[in-house]
Amino acid sequence: MTIKLIMVSKTDIPYLQTGIDEYIGRLKHYCSLEVVVIPALKNIGKAQPAEVKEREGQMILKHLEKVDAVMLLDEHGKEYTSVGFSEFLQKQMNAGTRTLAFVIGGAFGFSPAVYAAAHHQLSLSKMTFNHQMVRLFFAEQLYRAFTILHHE
Repeated sequence: MTIKLIMVSKTDIPYLQTGIDEYIGRLKHYCSLEVVVIPALKNIGKAQPAEVKEREGQMILKHLEKVDAVMLLDEHGKEYTSVGFSEFLQKQMNAGTRTLAFVIGGAFGFSPAVYAAAHHQLSLSKMTFNHQMVRLFFAEQLYRAFTILHHE
């Protein structure tokens, strides 16, 4: 199974990017991994959040295939324990999922079209985190899930 990690805009906080890179490197030992960074929108100074979500959503959808299983990282999603999340991954592998796409949106979240394309939603916490921090937290949890599956 290929894991596709789609993130809106680059991580511009150096210590977060260092941590993300560390876990991305570790993950490559466990799975085929594709990382897609959607460029930040230009000229959005006075754009309304709905417009930003719509434009980001169009770019996200361009990176999703119809056969991808899509999971949005969303504050209203299902919460898992680390073991529970590893079990979710195992179920996806057992079901023959070819590509499991995890999407981390921008600061305003997702457009209705992206929600419509998703099969699952995942919340890392009831607390709200900066979308750049979520990238590091999620990369670590994805790595942890694979180590759990490999009994490490």
